[in-house]
Amino acid sequence: MERPSPPCRSRLLLLAVALAAAVPARVLAGGVLLYEVGTAEVGLASAGWGARAQDASTVLTNPAGMARLSGASLSVGGQILYGDVAFTPGAGTSSALGSNGGGNAVGWLPGGGLFFSYAINPSVSVGIAAAGTFGSVLDYDPDWVGRYYGRQATLLGFSVLPSVSWRVDEHFSVGASLNAMYGVLGQKVALNGVTTPDGEMSIHDAAWGVGANAGVLWEPSRSTRLGLVYTSQVSLDFADTPEFTGISPALRALLDARGLTTGKVSVGLHVPQGVMLSAYHEIDARWAVLASAGWQQWSRFGLVEIGISDVADPTSATKDLSFDDTWHLALGGQLRPAPGWRVDAGVAYDSSFQPASNVSPILPTNAAWRFGAGVHRQASDRFGWGASAEYAFGGTLGVDRQGNLPVALGGRGDLQGSYENGAILFLAATFDWKW
Repeated sequence: MERPSPPCRSRLLLLAVALAAAVPARVLAGGVLLYEVGTAEVGLASAGWGARAQDASTVLTNPAGMARLSGASLSVGGQILYGDVAFTPGAGTSSALGSNGGGNAVGWLPGGGLFFSYAINPSVSVGIAAAGTFGSVLDYDPDWVGRYYGRQATLLGFSVLPSVSWRVDEHFSVGASLNAMYGVLGQKVALNGVTTPDGEMSIHDAAWGVGANAGVLWEPSRSTRLGLVYTSQVSLDFADTPEFTGISPALRALLDARGLTTGKVSVGLHVPQGVMLSAYHEIDARWAVLASAGWQQWSRFGLVEIGISDVADPTSATKDLSFDDTWHLALGGQLRPAPGWRVDAGVAYDSSFQPASNVSPILPTNAAWRFGAGVHRQASDRFGWGASAEYAFGGTLGVDRQGNLPVALGGRGDLQGSYENGAILFLAATFDWKW
């Protein structure tokens, strides 16, 4: 393929940077750490994550894969998800909390990503990716039974990744990315008013964190690729002075005396480091198989719940949450039924990172199965499009929170119940251009 002239190269680079900057933080999807950013990975359920390298989205999944792309490549992915995450109160929930399960705490959310790669010469390529890859957005009904444990929770991470790759020889490539992540944290929780209407406590902050991704791609033959990707930890240091609204003068005086209205709540989050090993193999001209196996260090995550466990004696505004490391497995396939057409399918499993019998109401997600399918059409040498869908099933998750005091005495009460058959449906569309 003939390379663009210098003026055209400049325009392409400016277009990529401009589009990356235009992607707003609100497009981040629900969940925690997402494989779904509007690319073909949705239809493959992430199978072959670091070895597929068939379009510019490899800037995110494995920067070493840019060595396989000639000229300039641009991929734009858009998606929408529907999350079905609803709580059913159990018999152990304090009767004074009512019976409202909170409704569907997720609903519809948009998402996507942008990816650009340019081959400077046959050995060196550069690229940039912009995507929301980390996040959770929850919004319960104001009077739901768990309002004293969490009413709203927002945790978003938007990454911009300038990247470079180097083809060492015809079989081996390496790549690296700088991961500049902009994080947003918000929590809102009701405060027990006892004899007066409930008040509210909230925190909100935004912070930048920096990490790095590194990848290698080994191509022992024209039909086989193996990719290994390391993603470093990204630290997001959030801190905010809590805002209290609708509380009684007596409670405000108590909070003032304990320094809870002036001191900052510090939340040092660590987006986990991880390793992913992936494979791609063409069985023949029509069939290919893909697989991935990975690990993520959620034990250093560091999220906290905010709230007041006893409004008559407020001593603390936060509670630490602990998590376990996770592993990931995925298997998929690609079929080329006719010239210019490709069908994708995949299945994946991610292990649990918190006890399934007692998940946090501000993070009701855990182990999950993913099932994906998609189609891609190469309409011409320069343009292709794709559509894909994925169903992520989390099963039933329990909640068993024991309050220090009854609701009538200013406590949170007991919260017991379950999220029945929680699931997320992803629908994605991808557009690819080459010059």
